[in-house]
Amino acid sequence: MILTDRDILDAMAEGSVAIDPAPPAEFYAPNGVDLRLDSRLTLYRDPAEGEDPVIDPAGPGYSFCEAITGMADDIEIGDGGFVLDPGRLVLGWTLERVDLRAGARLAARVEGKSSLARIGLIVHLTAPTIHAGSTGRIQLEIINLGPRPIRLRAGMKVCQLILEQTLGVPQRGYGGQFAGQRAAG
Repeated sequence: MILTDRDILDAMAEGSVAIDPAPPAEFYAPNGVDLRLDSRLTLYRDPAEGEDPVIDPAGPGYSFCEAITGMADDIEIGDGGFVLDPGRLVLGWTLERVDLRAGARLAARVEGKSSLARIGLIVHLTAPTIHAGSTGRIQLEIINLGPRPIRLRAGMKVCQLILEQTLGVPQRGYGGQFAGQRAAG
């Protein structure tokens, strides 16, 4: 069951979910709430000369964190924004921290905004799920699939959070490879 704007506000008031900073009233839609882009982006580098460019996520000893550290750098979005060229992938974060309390029977999805999707901006490729018990800022896989460059600005509305009630309480909260991952800021 998807929570309405009223349900989201009730869940926040009772402490089942926390969004910090709290979104202003105009960020709520009938079935979700807008989240903003943080000022930090992770940009992928071209492989160095002689470096094997192939990523092998199923290979022995593969670590996502080590792979990203070895091929990407963090930048701060300046006053002029960051121009995302067509076909380029960057990692971003939500400005808001989202905490889905363990035992609250809530999970969420992060979805793109249709106004951005229609110009080619995708904010998650295949990873919309925010598991029950997750806490922190949400990492976004941002790619420009459109025909023109798109300027990203810190603080812009970049995605929406859809909260869903789970049928039961998970046996354990989220503890996958991204639990406790470093967040921007």
